[in-house]
Amino acid sequence: MSTNFIGPRIKALREERKLSQEDLAHLFGFKDRQTVSAIETGDRRVTAEELVIAVEKLGASLDYFTDPFLLVGEGRFSWRQTNVGPQRLNAYERSAGRWIAAFRVIAPQVGRASPLLRRALGMNKYSRFEDAMDAGERFAAEFELGNVPATRLAEVMERKLGILVLMVDAFDGISGAACRLPELDVVLINRHEVVGRRNFDLAHELFHILTWDAMPPEHSEEARETGGNRVEQLANNFASAVLMPVSVLDRFGDWLAIPEGELPARLNAAAEALAVTASALKWRLVALERLKPAAARSLPDAALRNNGRDVAPAVSPPLFSKPFIEVIALAIDQGRVSARRAAALVDLSVDDLGDLFTTHGVSSPLDL
Repeated sequence: MSTNFIGPRIKALREERKLSQEDLAHLFGFKDRQTVSAIETGDRRVTAEELVIAVEKLGASLDYFTDPFLLVGEGRFSWRQTNVGPQRLNAYERSAGRWIAAFRVIAPQVGRASPLLRRALGMNKYSRFEDAMDAGERFAAEFELGNVPATRLAEVMERKLGILVLMVDAFDGISGAACRLPELDVVLINRHEVVGRRNFDLAHELFHILTWDAMPPEHSEEARETGGNRVEQLANNFASAVLMPVSVLDRFGDWLAIPEGELPARLNAAAEALAVTASALKWRLVALERLKPAAARSLPDAALRNNGRDVAPAVSPPLFSKPFIEVIALAIDQGRVSARRAAALVDLSVDDLGDLFTTHGVSSPLDL
């Protein structure tokens, strides 16, 4: 029996039960903990008899160990959140894990396997903030993100880097997440956040994906555009440069020459044009020495909130993403998964799944 995901799931359950490898070796009747270690790392297969013991002794269902549409013990998440407790966050992580696991299993079956090689930034936690900004500038230029980088970023991440980007329904307080699997990188974004914050979260999580091996992020971080630990500050500097490269900001003139009374309106207008938040733009200009820190601090937050609008627009992007929905459609069309099963995997009714195909412009395999 393959241990591709059984081993990590045994490890996850052992850690949840606060058992040592020696404890597990005793339960299974192994002579030493090295056998448990080999199972958990995938170096040793699990026999059918051992799987029965795992179900009985660890109190988990057989599906927990064998269902490929679960993500347990394999993926590492890093969440951007505000005042979300660990229990609630972990519950949402389990739901998100089902969507990611579904894509991981189905995509290779329909000819959409992840790239063989991963891209990475040559940075570590000792890199300078200027290095992160330079990397963001180069990313925007090399991938030709254009005059409004935010509008093409998700497409570039999915089509050119092989990073799955999912716009999701998340409860208040969750901004997004990066997820690293052995064979897949994923970014989740709360589609109900304001557009500027969504775009900043996307670029921020891109940094974590591109630097995961050199500086793995924390499981949970506070969602903000400035501050945080050094890795988060590097990610923020990179994100700001990707979304607001110097060549693009130059189109808006000399910020130092703008009278202080006109600054809020000019910041709001430029931020709106770039699909970023006025606050992020303000601190990006400070970092580039194109706006004096004192002038930035003097601006009232209320004047920049929602880029100067009384109410933030309620328009949200479609659920998930077109590449994700294309994979689901191909799997149904090829008979690899039933429509009912596919809908259940993404927590939708069959009718709602059919509507989502239409929304993304994907030919529907459903006969509705």
